[in-house]
Amino acid sequence: MPLITLKLFASLAETHGWRERQRAWVAGIRVIDLWCAETGQSGLPARVLCARNMDYCPPETPVTPGDEIAFFPPVTGGAHAC
Repeated sequence: MPLITLKLFASLAETHGWRERQRAWVAGIRVIDLWCAETGQSGLPARVLCARNMDYCPPETPVTPGDEIAFFPPVTGGAHAC
């Protein structure tokens, strides 16, 4: 059975109570479908970003066996020396 890895980062992990899990891959599944199934929400919040295999992607991106799908809040840069 092919698997995919799901990851939540920062406040998303705290809110949903998990950071990483694996689930069986299902033909035709998209990133948004995983979010809805794993969080119980009906859609991806506007400010949540998603990535497939460490590359940003739109929520409608198809998922393939072995993929790593990550969800995270917006990220800002660190302090810059002046």
